[in-house]
Formats: sequence, C-alpha cells, structure tokens
Amino acid sequence: MRRAVCPGSFDPITNGHLDIIARASRLYDEVYVAVMINQAKKGLFEIEERIELIREVTADCANVRVEAFHGLLVDFCKQRDIPAIVKGLRAVSDFDYELQMAQMNNGLTGVETLFVPTNPAYSFLSSSLVKEVAAWGGDVSHLVPAPVLAALNKRLRRD
Repeated sequence: MRRAVCPGSFDPITNGHLDIIARASRLYDEVYVAVMINQAKKGLFEIEERIELIREVTADCANVRVEAFHGLLVDFCKQRDIPAIVKGLRAVSDFDYELQMAQMNNGLTGVETLFVPTNPAYSFLSSSLVKEVAAWGGDVSHLVPAPVLAALNKRLRRD
C-alpha cells in the first residue's frame, strides 16, 4: 500500500490545504493528515477541534486519515510505514525552508518529500492570514470550507 503524509498545524485548514490533500489522495492509497502539536504555540483552535474540522471537510476522500502527532515527523512516518511526505509550495520562499526540512528528514530516516506546486488561486493563502483577516471582520468565505468558516465565526463571536 502506498502511503503519504500531509503535515501541518492546520489552524485552521484552508482551501489551499484541502487542494494539496485531495491531490495527494489521488496519488496514494492512504494519506495521513498529521496535525502536528507545537506546545510552544497557542492556536486559535484546540488540536481536537482541528482534527474534527479536517475529518469533516475531507469526508469525501475515503483514503484520508487524520491524526495528531507530537514530535518528529519522521517518527510519525516510521511508526506508520509512510515513505513520503507531501508538501505544497506557494512560492520560492517556501522552497528554501522546505528543502532544508526535506533534506534533514531524508538524512534521518530516508523518507522522501514530494513538493506539489500550489494551485495559483491559493498561492497567497495561509492559516495565519485567514485568522488575521477574519479577526478584523474580513470575508474569508472563499478561502476556507463552510464548516471552518462557521467555526471561525463562532470562535471570533460572529455567528
């Protein structure tokens, strides 16, 4: 079985993330979405809320599994026999950082990283920007799936 992982904090998941996950799900038999836990960062959504939102918006992809993970991504991969990491690249600036991470991950365990160019419609999109725009009352309905928009509005007290 061909497995891959799409890692991230997904706070919250955006249409750009979903595009990469859906594309990976067409290439692999099983795709894990690893919601990485960073104790040093306080997210807008709790890990459990993120997992539930991701499961809801990826429900049409039967081969997608969603799990939280704390630690090294290569350990997540090793524990689940996952040989590939799929990462979306928005711009050249992403490549500099992601290449370094890919080389480190490969050097540690031999796991490969596949870079997928982001759909141009989402090339500017990040969870941080979505949260900032939403916090100021901006319309992010075209940037996130409907369940995420509802959760954002509820969290920001605008439902």
